[in-house]
Amino acid sequence: MENRSYIISPCLLAMCLALCCTLQTSCQNRPQTKASEATPDAPVAAAVTGFPYPEIPTTLTDVPARLEYLLTHYWERLDLNDTLLLNNPEVTEQGFVNFIDLMRDEHLTAEMRREAWESLAALLAEATEGRKRLDDLCDDYLYNPNSPLYNESLYALYLEAMSGQAGVDEAVKERMRFRLELVRRNRPGEKAEDFAYYTPDGTRQTLHHTPVQGKHLLLLFYDPECSHCQEVMEVLQDSPQLNQLLRCGEATLLAIYTEGNEQAWRESLPLLPRRWLKGNDREAVKQQALYDLKAMPSLYLLNADKQVVLKDTSPEECLNRMEIKGDKGR
Repeated sequence: MENRSYIISPCLLAMCLALCCTLQTSCQNRPQTKASEATPDAPVAAAVTGFPYPEIPTTLTDVPARLEYLLTHYWERLDLNDTLLLNNPEVTEQGFVNFIDLMRDEHLTAEMRREAWESLAALLAEATEGRKRLDDLCDDYLYNPNSPLYNESLYALYLEAMSGQAGVDEAVKERMRFRLELVRRNRPGEKAEDFAYYTPDGTRQTLHHTPVQGKHLLLLFYDPECSHCQEVMEVLQDSPQLNQLLRCGEATLLAIYTEGNEQAWRESLPLLPRRWLKGNDREAVKQQALYDLKAMPSLYLLNADKQVVLKDTSPEECLNRMEIKGDKGR
């Protein structure tokens, strides 16, 4: 994912929550354009330099009602067949970022969020170019764990809405259903999917039967030939906090090799700390789609009962959560 500077507009939120009559300013507080002269139902042409927000009826006076109207009509004035608009980051991408931030507002119910996605999906079903662009934006911002807006719950709602649209190609819907199944697996609070792996001496073991010392099991899926994996693993190896937890028997780390090069895995074993448990799943996790390994390494924090605490997270988040739990137990 590229480094982007698009953030939610304080002006946008303030105008919405202050019950203003219209939302016609862009994130960069640009002057109003000819878009403000368009009729509320008319798509906006490519000359627009900011996202064309819908006008909220003055009869709606409470915040939840105005937010609901805004989000269910959010995309109606944008021409989703206009590739110039779609590829203009100050219009479509910035508008998407604002949309996602509004979708996280505490005034919204789950049903309101679902209806907002379904309204967008109905428009995208008739606009192939728009669907492709919004697919990319959802993948970049909601599905990428490195994104500041990473949110699999919102992403799942998008996939549900799109896969239910009659106008969407069946092959596209099948791809979305498959990804939706992955997203729904191993959610925080649920039991982690079980899988078999083999230890360096060839012993077959399973995740659910792996003995755990302490309250935490740090599950690391990695590839030693992946440079980012090496960086993350160095962070874990050099962490005084994690080493202390492992040394005192307050946590367990299980490193699982997920690729098919047995020799590469064995050559990497001497480089791993001796306190780490090590295994090779012989590609079972990927082949059975048990975990969503969209980026490597993939890190999960489980409790001693193998329930997911943090999904596809960072070393820093894991260590922070483990530190908090450890402090409470002392």
